[in-house]
Amino acid sequence: MIEIGRTILSNDIFEKHFVCDVLKCKGACCIEGDSGAPLTDEEAVSIEKEYPNFEKYLPKKHKKEIEKQGFSLIDSDGDLVTPLVNNRQCAYSFFDERGILKCAIEKAHFEGKSKFRKPISCHLFPIRITEYKRFDAVNYQELDICKPGRECGVSQQAPLYKFLKEPLIKKYGEEWYTQVEMAAEYLQKDR
Repeated sequence: MIEIGRTILSNDIFEKHFVCDVLKCKGACCIEGDSGAPLTDEEAVSIEKEYPNFEKYLPKKHKKEIEKQGFSLIDSDGDLVTPLVNNRQCAYSFFDERGILKCAIEKAHFEGKSKFRKPISCHLFPIRITEYKRFDAVNYQELDICKPGRECGVSQQAPLYKFLKEPLIKKYGEEWYTQVEMAAEYLQKDR
């Protein structure tokens, strides 16, 4: 484990290779799991505020579920999350013409219709952050659905922390990420 600021990073962040291969996994992370995507309070507010900007990309069934469940909800673990359709698929997702599950929130963002890109938990996946009083635990969540991403990461020799540079900086800042890069260099020399 590596401690940087108020974070403790598992060695997997430096040692595992990963590059999302959405053409192979088909966006399975938006449908697998036992709950919706974790949200911050601010993200829940942003989703509700920006909903008119991405609603048109959603299937009718998803819109109905959002009307029924709300823009966000508290799951059985007490966490604030996105609503699900059929207890599986994120209500803010849709299938594109190639059968790949995409995020309607992110689509609106890339089209310049929304300032909010997507929840940081989605942007950081397969890294999961658990916030404690004194520190954040930054861990890699290795799932079967991400096997194509691991294979792609190995073929490109792309460590997880490099693949997720943008969302890690968004979450913790440039200075923190520079320290991550320094830690990675140190770990490389130590091998």
